Amino acid sequence: MVLEGSSEALCPPPSLELRPSCNKSQTSPPLGTSSQPHDGVFPEEKEPIKYGELIVLGHNGSLANGDKGRRRSRLALYKRPKANGVKPDVIHNVSTPLVSKALSNKSQHSISYTLSRSHSVIVEYTHDTNTDMFQIGRSTESMIDFVVTDTGGSGSSQGGGAAGESGGGGGQSAQSTISRYACRIMCERSAPYTARIYAAGFDSSKNIFLGERAAKWRTSDGLMDGLTTNGVLVMHPAGEFVSEPAPGVWREISVCGNVFALRETRSAQQRGKLVENESNTLQDGSLIDLCGATLLWRTPAGLRHTPTLKQLESLRQELNAARPQCPVGFNTLAFPSLAQREIVDKKQPWVYVNCGHVHGYHNWGYRKEKVPAGLGGTVPANTGERECPMCRRVGPYVPLWLGCEGGLYLDAGPPTHAFCPCGHVCSEKTVVGWSQIPLPHGTHAFHAACPFCGTWLTGEQGFIKLIFQGPVD
Repeated sequence: MVLEGSSEALCPPPSLELRPSCNKSQTSPPLGTSSQPHDGVFPEEKEPIKYGELIVLGHNGSLANGDKGRRRSRLALYKRPKANGVKPDVIHNVSTPLVSKALSNKSQHSISYTLSRSHSVIVEYTHDTNTDMFQIGRSTESMIDFVVTDTGGSGSSQGGGAAGESGGGGGQSAQSTISRYACRIMCERSAPYTARIYAAGFDSSKNIFLGERAAKWRTSDGLMDGLTTNGVLVMHPAGEFVSEPAPGVWREISVCGNVFALRETRSAQQRGKLVENESNTLQDGSLIDLCGATLLWRTPAGLRHTPTLKQLESLRQELNAARPQCPVGFNTLAFPSLAQREIVDKKQPWVYVNCGHVHGYHNWGYRKEKVPAGLGGTVPANTGERECPMCRRVGPYVPLWLGCEGGLYLDAGPPTHAFCPCGHVCSEKTVVGWSQIPLPHGTHAFHAACPFCGTWLTGEQGFIKLIFQGPVD
């Protein structure tokens, strides 16, 4: 190891041993994929060890076009039958034109830092028997364990799909800002099974390339580090995610797993300040933003506090068993089955999001406003908002949908509240927690959003307590 302040740190040698005891002849087994829905990667043992689960925000239980293979809304990471982790081994200083020749070993993982047209640094990685590696990105190549595409936000939502999600088979968007090889997660194979996140993933040639324009630098001990183009942002919760949900501070994670303050803009070449007292270790409730999609990390301990699909179905049946009625039409309302997430049912409850009064669907009560109509005076205009017949408050009038993704819940409490303005229903603790979390949008904007559809929250709180009318008999 090169010591800080030594002559070698200022003028590094052509090759530097980082891990002299490593067996460089040992190669990593190929990355595999999961063929079981929601089961994750390699759940082959009788009682497989689960490291945690990744849940893409903006999807209510599944992708709009269905979960297929590695492209899905949720993935569990299990201990692999054989370790495939890697760790730094040797650093080489080479001429940039010779980089391709230096990376000709297809069995060797490496990271290439292009410092100039004439000078590059290559860090070779060797097999690590103590860790499992999982890669996330937009690419559908086999080395990517979790294929993630852009999730829209800020728009209105319908049912369980993500607002603004690209259609046509769930393919990749031409304007996608998510990297093909966005990030990698390294999980320790022994207790306590710590999971750490790193920016960038290895491509089909087992290489990571940081070009001349990418933010990169030589560290004080003579090693290298860098940031990806649009960055990988992480926010750890300030407290326990399930007991005292409170947002932390968004940070950027480097290729080597160091933590930095955010850049001025998402793709600025100047890195933020190093945050030495924080780490890249994931904890229950950690959020990972890939500039186009945001992922939630849940630990097995945290998931034990969330409702299962069976429990959500029981909650739905309890709601319907109470026979809520429309206070005007007196017809009985019923939440549709969890599988029905896009088509509004005729018995489905609707809510005035500014007051919380729950009704059946009706097409009256539109608020008319006078707008200029030229020399002829004014004409009434339909603003799309409704006036609640119970309290006369004016606002959006939307159907209610039960939140179907249990991993996004903070507890298994009764579904008494709804996000505004989308109408996704869940527990009070869940709406309060998510309404406080600013999620990245664009290059430097942050907005609280519904975790089930990605719609930006509106109103004073971003949620409303539902007021049901019981049966009159």
